[in-house]
Amino acid sequence: MAKYHIAWLPGDGVGNDVMDAAKIVLDTINLDAEYIPGDIGWEFWKTEGDPLPTRTIKLLKETDCGLFGAITSKPNDEAQKELAPELKSKGFVYSSPIVRLRQTFNLHTNLRPCKAFAGNPLNYRDDIDLVVFRENTEGLYAGVEFQPVPDEIFNALMSHKKMKKFENVPLDDMAISTRIFTRKACQNIVRQAFEYAKEHNRKSVTLVEKPNVIRETSGMMVQEARKIAKNYSGIELWETNVDAMCMWLVKNPQIYDVLVSSNMFGDIISDLSAQLVGGLGFAASGNIGDDFAVFEPTHGSAPKYAGMYKVNPTAMLMSVKLMLDWLGEKKDAKKLEQAIADVIKDGKVRTYDLGGDNTSLEVAEEIAKKFEQL
Repeated sequence: MAKYHIAWLPGDGVGNDVMDAAKIVLDTINLDAEYIPGDIGWEFWKTEGDPLPTRTIKLLKETDCGLFGAITSKPNDEAQKELAPELKSKGFVYSSPIVRLRQTFNLHTNLRPCKAFAGNPLNYRDDIDLVVFRENTEGLYAGVEFQPVPDEIFNALMSHKKMKKFENVPLDDMAISTRIFTRKACQNIVRQAFEYAKEHNRKSVTLVEKPNVIRETSGMMVQEARKIAKNYSGIELWETNVDAMCMWLVKNPQIYDVLVSSNMFGDIISDLSAQLVGGLGFAASGNIGDDFAVFEPTHGSAPKYAGMYKVNPTAMLMSVKLMLDWLGEKKDAKKLEQAIADVIKDGKVRTYDLGGDNTSLEVAEEIAKKFEQL
């Protein structure tokens, strides 16, 4: 019986391509694992009205973790148009399956390393090595939204003096998205960031929020961060507003070690950070809970490239590296990252984004070859 049982979730578009690349590397590593295929993605929305079928949730509950390729996600009005005709009158509402995965399994911590590999011609600078910790289940992504706004919600909000300006707006002409923070989630994501900094000898943790304007939610995050920071001597807590952080990341990205933020702001700064080290083709992530995790590249499904094996598989393979770390296979994780770094530095086997003409699979094969030599 295999040591690990891993849910295999290619998803849509190039998700299948990069997962095929991942399999080449995993077979070379010879991880003692069974890979169990699961259904997720746009095709299941169109044919079943659910991009994350119940059977897939059941499968995930029976595995140690999940490895995920890419997802196609569209606004609900567009999603409705692509439903099979017989499903259009059944009241199905589209929601992102990856967001549902995070919430269903309480994958509260989103880990996104952004490291400039030597020899990458797309690096903004060659000395960037930062990690973003993003709260993964609350904030604006909690999904508590209203349009039109129900009477009871509107009436409750009217007790707030700043709602007076909206009192004559028709409820059909108003949309409300809530930004909900809990103290526990604030404490958890900040603590995760500091624990990572401690384990990896990082000197600072930068909290990215907007407490001067979004006073209650961002304010709670700042309060809890200041309390937690007192328990980590030798690691500085820096605080910055999200708009200023975007500027400073472009100006001096090399001075940052660990960034921590709420769901929406964390999403924004992690994409900016990814571009500084080559773009989403280099951006891996882990969605991590107390006893379960799902690992994925942060790029989309790029349907125009599906089946062409054209896209850069580095983000996917670095997600495999994060998975190996989480499983406790630290030696193989370190070797895999070194093999990826060696191939990028050599510059002989590259996908189109790096100026090469190799396929995703050829890059994976070269990385597998380097791994065997280490």
